[in-house]
Amino acid sequence: MSESDIKVKVKLFAVYQEVFDVPELELVFPLQTTVDRVLESLIKQKPQLAKWQGVTRFGVNLKFVESNTILQDGDEVVLIPPVSGG
Repeated sequence: MSESDIKVKVKLFAVYQEVFDVPELELVFPLQTTVDRVLESLIKQKPQLAKWQGVTRFGVNLKFVESNTILQDGDEVVLIPPVSGG
C-alpha cells in the first residue's frame, strides 16, 4: 500500500457473502475511488454477481450513500443487495 492508496473494509451480506464465503473483505484502492468501483472490482473477481450491480445499494460508515461517493482511508463499505423474506 502506498501513500496514494486507501484501505477499506467491505461488509458482505446475502448473495455477496454467499459468493465470497466470508462476511467481510479488506481491500486497497487508489485515492479518489468511488463506492461503485468497489462493487465493480468484486464483479471482476466473481462475474456471477453482475446481475446484482444495478439493484445494489451502498452504505459507508453506517449511512446510505450514492454510488459516486468517494471513499476515504479506513471507511467501512456495505453492499446491500435486494433481500426478500418475511
